[in-house]
Amino acid sequence: MAVWDNLTGQADAIAIFRAAAQRVPSASDSSSSAESNSMTHAWLITGPPGSGRSNLAFAFAAALLSPGTPAEDLAAARQVEARTHPDLSVLATEGVIIKMESVKEAVARSQYSPSVGRYRVVVVEDADRMVERTSNVLLKALEEPPERTVWILCAPSEADLLPTIRSRVRTVRLRMPSVADVADLLVRRNGVDPVIAELSARLAQNHIGMAKRLATNADARARREETLRTALGIRSVSSAVNAAARLLAIAGDDAKAITLELDAAERDGMLRSLGVEAGQSVPPGLRSQIKALEDDQKRRAVRSLRDGIDRILVDLASLYRDVMMVQLGRDQAVINLELLAELRTASAASAPAATVATMDAIAVARQRIQGNVAPALALEAMLVSAIRRPQ
Repeated sequence: MAVWDNLTGQADAIAIFRAAAQRVPSASDSSSSAESNSMTHAWLITGPPGSGRSNLAFAFAAALLSPGTPAEDLAAARQVEARTHPDLSVLATEGVIIKMESVKEAVARSQYSPSVGRYRVVVVEDADRMVERTSNVLLKALEEPPERTVWILCAPSEADLLPTIRSRVRTVRLRMPSVADVADLLVRRNGVDPVIAELSARLAQNHIGMAKRLATNADARARREETLRTALGIRSVSSAVNAAARLLAIAGDDAKAITLELDAAERDGMLRSLGVEAGQSVPPGLRSQIKALEDDQKRRAVRSLRDGIDRILVDLASLYRDVMMVQLGRDQAVINLELLAELRTASAASAPAATVATMDAIAVARQRIQGNVAPALALEAMLVSAIRRPQ
């Protein structure tokens, strides 16, 4: 099926899901054969960020919902891609956590019989974003699943979910695809120039989603380069503080670039659905719906900013990893090849032990920001350890 064509670097996982999707359910399905054991009511897809967890989840969902003829399979795949298939429910969040109300609604929908497909499929993106009491609501649905409902959960690792949930799902672990795999996918799926595709896959450190953004957005590549050059230019405490402010501004610009266009499209779409024409004032009776949309967009903006800061920290980790490689004489292993001259200068300005300390400080900064420490303070504390004075 074509649904597997846009996946890369996960041949073993695809084989598992392809075998499961080919099984036709029947009332007499009580065999203990390998075929009957290949399908289960709940799956957990784990893997590093950017390994393609959600892409594989929706490909599996499309395969489960496909009727079996080429034309109908194509139509089902397009409906899944647009998230409009009547037998597909998606539990995701653009905020920091998944709300309990959203989980309860998904659980209620999971009780319905499929309307046109073989199964009713519920995909839970970022299942690790559920707090414990929210996870317990999902647990009840996994303990007593309807006959034709399939849950597909996605999370970085099994440890991110409750042990009771892990015991009720079949786990499929993904590996990080290679640079060549990601670059090939960008060329095939997005029509990216092979040189830009290889560059973006390498700079994104094999992260499929980030590689796509770098490959299709020159401004994103420019912001990334500015981030690294800003860090390499730190020579004193004052320059570290100024660099922290600049990095925070870059993260904000990156977040706005992602959310502004989406926010405007969502607002226009809602106004059209409510019968409000462009330029017309919103009637008082409809303002609560617009306010709810704006609140959701504000929560998405907060998460987008956090994600942008975390991306910057990941990029900085790759930078100082490259400094370490140069210090160890491993220039061929450098990720940011375009900055090789600057990396050699930075490596000569400090000892390997100082570079390790900086990498540790980046890891601590990520933990602090996840713990709601003010990002500016976390970045300042981290960048002070990145001071490189010319020898």
